[in-house]
Amino acid sequence: MSQPPPLPAALPTGGQDQRLHPWSWLFVLLMQLRHYFLPLVALLVFGQRGDRDPMWAQLIPLGAIVALVLVSVLQYLSYRYQIGADAITVRSGLLARNRREIPFARIHNVEVRQNPLHRLFGVAELRLESAGGVRPEAEMRVLRLDQALALEQLVRQRGQAPQAVADDQPQAVAPDDAQDHVLLRLSSWDVLRMGLLSNRGWALAVAAFGLLFQTVPRPVMDDAIQRGGRQAFGFVSHLHPGTTGALLLAASVLLLGWLALRVLSVALTLLRYHGFTLSERERRLTVATGLLSRTRSSVARRRIQAWTLRESTLHRWFGLRQLRIDSAAGGPSRDDDRALRELAPLAPAATCDGLVQHLLPQLHWPPPQWQPVRQRGWWRLALGSLLLVPLLAAAAYWRWGTFGLAVLAWLPIALLAAHRQMARMGWYLDDHFVAVRGGWWKRWWRWAELDKVQALRLHRTPLDKLLGTASLQLDTAGAHGDVALTLRYLPQDRAQQVMEQLAQALARRKLRW
Repeated sequence: MSQPPPLPAALPTGGQDQRLHPWSWLFVLLMQLRHYFLPLVALLVFGQRGDRDPMWAQLIPLGAIVALVLVSVLQYLSYRYQIGADAITVRSGLLARNRREIPFARIHNVEVRQNPLHRLFGVAELRLESAGGVRPEAEMRVLRLDQALALEQLVRQRGQAPQAVADDQPQAVAPDDAQDHVLLRLSSWDVLRMGLLSNRGWALAVAAFGLLFQTVPRPVMDDAIQRGGRQAFGFVSHLHPGTTGALLLAASVLLLGWLALRVLSVALTLLRYHGFTLSERERRLTVATGLLSRTRSSVARRRIQAWTLRESTLHRWFGLRQLRIDSAAGGPSRDDDRALRELAPLAPAATCDGLVQHLLPQLHWPPPQWQPVRQRGWWRLALGSLLLVPLLAAAAYWRWGTFGLAVLAWLPIALLAAHRQMARMGWYLDDHFVAVRGGWWKRWWRWAELDKVQALRLHRTPLDKLLGTASLQLDTAGAHGDVALTLRYLPQDRAQQVMEQLAQALARRKLRW
């Protein structure tokens, strides 16, 4: 039996229980204060009832903060970890003691995160995840930065499980001094372009307005809107711009608002994707990104379950695409999700295809020929509009008269979009992978290796029975993408044939995840 690689110099040796960084309690306290900030503020502001309130009512928030400090210190004192030959042992808990054994071979994702405060203290937060976990297996708040990076390196070295492929030949282990091979690095211009083409500013503005309307009392909001409208109208009337001038002024205001949202989108994109670097080392992919808060997340290539390419119309005009993956770690996809999701947040189409060809050399990407979906029943994609728009038009006609019938103008647009989407649908299947494509205004491609498919399901709705079609759904571990891996609207006999073909292929293969 081969001996495990030695521990990096930055990690403690001797197999003894180790504590986190001495400042760990401070970061735990800050995290808890962030969660309880709004209740504490509400208790401080709304808990008082005039000048005759007793003094203890003002001391409740201070007592809550003292309790949080005490809990944070006790959590630091009760948290221990130990590095073994095959696993990491974590002991935690105040009253109920927990012990977790995390084998290196079962760790799917490693994330090292630094916010500005972490960087000031020279520490980092380390998260370890296994397959399908909604929460990390271990969250170490916080370690010295060199220890966090050394522990990430140790997981990469000792987590090299044998590949579940036909060839059982021993895999060569990369030397400890092997360098990361950079696959993609975004320049400042790339990040700037991504911000200009994104809608992050719009999303934040809408969320801010929604929060404002939720928190500010309705009379105060109505009064502010009316007062602001009167002041703006009075200012415009004082200028005497005329019809043409009023239109130019309105256009200028809209343009300034659009530019402000573009600037906000660029700023948000810069904060998240500055210095984005995708690298590969020892069959493990690592992404480092962020301006103020730096994040370093890594995943083994064998843990990738499904792949997705996406492009909007604006991206297509500039020849850009986004490459995302679903791994067997982490929960549903969120913006602040822990697992590595984006291999290329926005890159030229040729670069994305080159990444796929490099990481999946056994696949032929893009497929030589897509199997089309027959056009019969294309209107089903617009069925919701066909049912809802007439009802909305009738309600609008009852409320506003003839002008309300303008809602019906959406029907031809919805039917055109449905026809184009059905015309672009397609699927591909060979001995190595299965792929689907779809979308029209926003296009996407999604595929998975057959070794990663876990289950098949043939689905038929009443409309499918009427049209003689069926959809074949394929499930993979950890597939949380917003696009399903589904062969949609196949003829029923063809869907049965493809399902039998896939079932036979899966029965001969060993699941790799």
